[in-house]
Amino acid sequence: MTSPAPVGTRTLGRDGLVVSTLGLGCMGMSQSYGAADRDESIATIHRALDLGVTFLDTSDVYGDGHNEELVAEAIAGRRAEVQLATKFSLSRNDRGGMDIDGRPENVRARAEASLRRLRVEVIDLYYQHRVDPRVPIEDTVGAMAELVQQGKVRHLGLSEASAASIRRAATVHPIAALQSEWSLWTRDLEGEVLGVAREHGIGIVPFSPLGRGFLTGAIRGPEDFAEDDWRRGHPRFTGEALTANLRLVDAVRAMAGEKGCTPGQLALAWVLAQGGDVVPIPGTKRRRYLEENVTAAAVELSGDDLARLAQIAPPGVAQGGRYVDSSYTYGDSPERAA
Repeated sequence: MTSPAPVGTRTLGRDGLVVSTLGLGCMGMSQSYGAADRDESIATIHRALDLGVTFLDTSDVYGDGHNEELVAEAIAGRRAEVQLATKFSLSRNDRGGMDIDGRPENVRARAEASLRRLRVEVIDLYYQHRVDPRVPIEDTVGAMAELVQQGKVRHLGLSEASAASIRRAATVHPIAALQSEWSLWTRDLEGEVLGVAREHGIGIVPFSPLGRGFLTGAIRGPEDFAEDDWRRGHPRFTGEALTANLRLVDAVRAMAGEKGCTPGQLALAWVLAQGGDVVPIPGTKRRRYLEENVTAAAVELSGDDLARLAQIAPPGVAQGGRYVDSSYTYGDSPERAA
């Protein structure tokens, strides 16, 4: 394979956070998608930096801190090249689920812990991972803004926030980025949230732009997952939903063949074509998939191509929910007491 050309840059938010056109989601290097391989993961991050993919995405909950430590090891000596994003507010509970904590005191404690694990003095982009339904978002973002004033964080972000939460957060401090799921098979962001984010000059950072790997065409059934891969129980990868969703993948595969690219590259090119304020962060823990993803930046889509993809994958095309627990998306926080 010819080595892909380095990717360019895009700007997130009105305060000018310049990042690589394509980011790298690092979660799978520590959890969720089968066994981790430390050496290959670090080699993948190094290769990403060599190709100009310098926008790295992690979280304190990924591998319960392991992922931040892994990223720290990988970027040692190359910190100046990296736009480093991490998140807080989620933690695992003993019921097999997640707790959300947006209290100001938790913001401060979690930021200090992330700085230690990442072995850096400042985080470039700090997200609230999910909106706390019990804490006014103004209080959470107010505490995050204090981190900016202290020089510990450069820019603020939200993840999976509702339109109302975005509006309220933006009154407290500029928000550089909204991280949310967006791909050919997950287009509900476009309903209301996308417009509100753009109204406030907020850049869009789509996670799972390859449909959790589904849009690559490599997944045909449960046998394609490792025993500890969480997608085995995902609503979109099981039963009748899987059968229906495979028809979408087959249509994307056919069009990709005509354009001389892979299905995954076509799916990524579609996300990149949604605007200059869009910076997808496909996740991978292997160099070969990273290089395939980077090449997607060179795939050009015409107006006719985009119209065809709109017919192939209109909003709502995917069968099955995004998560088992639907409350995990587009979170709202309570109003501040008068």
